[in-house]
Amino acid sequence: MNDHHRLIIGLLKVFDLVLVVLAFALTTISRVKAEHTVTLGEFLSMRAKISNLAIILFAVVVCHVIFTMYGLYQSRRLTGRKSEALDLLRATTTYIPFFLALSVVFSIRMITIAFLAEFWVLTTCFLVASRFILRIVGDHVRTQGRDQRHMLILGTNGRAIEFARRILVSRERGYRLLGFVDDDWPGLDALKRVGFSVVSDYTGLEEYLRRNVVDEVAIYLPLGSYYKHCSHVANLCQQHGITMRIHADIFGVKSTRWRPEDFEGDQYIATYTSASELWPRTLKRVFDIVVASLALVALLPVFALTAVAVKLSSPGPIFFRQQRIGLNKRRFKMLKFRSMVHHAEALMPALEKWNEASGPVFKIRNDPRITPVGQLLRRSSIDELPQLLNVLAGDMSLVGPRPLPVRDFDGFHEDWQRRRFSVKPGITCLWQVQGRSDLSFERWMELDLKYLDEWSLWLDLKILTRTVPAVFRGAGAA
Repeated sequence: MNDHHRLIIGLLKVFDLVLVVLAFALTTISRVKAEHTVTLGEFLSMRAKISNLAIILFAVVVCHVIFTMYGLYQSRRLTGRKSEALDLLRATTTYIPFFLALSVVFSIRMITIAFLAEFWVLTTCFLVASRFILRIVGDHVRTQGRDQRHMLILGTNGRAIEFARRILVSRERGYRLLGFVDDDWPGLDALKRVGFSVVSDYTGLEEYLRRNVVDEVAIYLPLGSYYKHCSHVANLCQQHGITMRIHADIFGVKSTRWRPEDFEGDQYIATYTSASELWPRTLKRVFDIVVASLALVALLPVFALTAVAVKLSSPGPIFFRQQRIGLNKRRFKMLKFRSMVHHAEALMPALEKWNEASGPVFKIRNDPRITPVGQLLRRSSIDELPQLLNVLAGDMSLVGPRPLPVRDFDGFHEDWQRRRFSVKPGITCLWQVQGRSDLSFERWMELDLKYLDEWSLWLDLKILTRTVPAVFRGAGAA
């Protein structure tokens, strides 16, 4: 990145934060006028406290961190408008729970649900509109032949040709294709038929880079048979300061994502199949703690009434503790309100022949071990509420694949299904809001992996908002 681009990114960061502050100010003025508690003139004449300014400054810093976390300041040449708009939407949605937590912790009466809704709408509209305008300006500049990136492609196989086509179709991305690099082989005829040309072989690549403007090199060579070529080109790109692009699917693992890491001066590339970045995990954990804590306080009367009902309805403890499989197959004790007779697990082997569930899980729609009170608890999902304590303990999250008993885990026969254990289990998940026990085991696993592949804090919020109506409907509860 040159000094010109650094300056543009720096100005963009400042501009985004100015828009956030502006949206906050406009929302404040709007709510003051709507609630008629004081006149607008009286409100504007109030002296701002240093503590309030410190809180606002802290909130602005958090917004900046969230925007950076969602990659809003990375190069977007190869990213579509829809993708950028979705990232902006996720970013603005992510910090709303943070503002809600601030209002609770610091007793900021002004920040209400209505305030946050209006603030979210204004901030999202401002940021999306500003990015849309910047896109239009940038696209116009690039279609006029300015701000161009000169690209060279190594390899002439089908994937390389398809990549070149996609690059050239969108002139607004600002790429000028210099050509291809490859040695002579029978497949070059296909390249010539579609109008592309080879500008150098591998022997002449060094001289070509010395004498031509090259900003980026895209490598589409088979890594196994062309490792030496790829290594040589990587060194050349490093020496010339050229950006190198390598398709992430070099091992044929399409759901794997990549992340660069530094360990004591050595560079590594880490692969992962779920959200493993520090900030998303940290924000998810903070969100879990805040929401679980507030829910436990609000639900104390429900806990008390349920405890009394369980204790009076049948002999045995109030809580049911069972070993479940957690993050990366760690075992932990999951809590539930007891909904069965106290010796229920000892009775399971005798009931195996009536198991109605597909796959390794165990489900009986009219399980004779369930008590009358337990039936109500299960239908309303109240029996799951003690898992909020598991969330606070760090064994579970609010949203994630449901934790399975050891018996069910031991029945897994497909390794691809075990990827669901690469994240913390949750109280609710996609399976929970799309039918629960009415779904087959295979569909359940597919939804869990879909959650891993598409995970974002925005997705967690959507699942949480859909959980409440799903519980009230009682669909698939067993």
